[in-house]
Amino acid sequence: MVELSRPVAIGADVVAWTGVAVGSGYLVHHLPGRLFERDSWLFRQRGWERDGRFYAATLRIRRWKRLLPEAGDAFEGGFNKATLADLHDDHLRTHVRETRRAELGHWLIILAGPLFVVRNRWYDVVAMQIIAVALSIPCIAALRYNRIRLQRVLARRRCRPSEQIRRPT
Repeated sequence: MVELSRPVAIGADVVAWTGVAVGSGYLVHHLPGRLFERDSWLFRQRGWERDGRFYAATLRIRRWKRLLPEAGDAFEGGFNKATLADLHDDHLRTHVRETRRAELGHWLIILAGPLFVVRNRWYDVVAMQIIAVALSIPCIAALRYNRIRLQRVLARRRCRPSEQIRRPT
């Protein structure tokens, strides 16, 4: 194995992590949408999330979630989740589906950390893993928070007769 200087090794790792992030985004973008139609084990709401209150009250997510990058439409045919472009049920369901897709992409980034053991010292791998988690968890939190809120809206609409649903004029 060729020994790289510290700056070159760091540069190679940055390029590799960028490839992991883009590659995971590309992979989940090309997975069939039907895989994200339902809350599987990974995506289902947990008790500690308290119907989104954990994110709102404990993490104060509304203060900082707008600062997170949005790359849902980075690939052709992608979906931008930064704003709600439409309030119709079909659009809200699509938005929910795409939060699941994006969440999987962020989990894949985190899971890629052990691959870096091959060329790096264990403490460098630990540092990179901490950075990967620190950069992905806020995105996952925002995706889960938004999904919980949108699912709550959709559930309320299902419970009411359609003539009682207020539509923006």
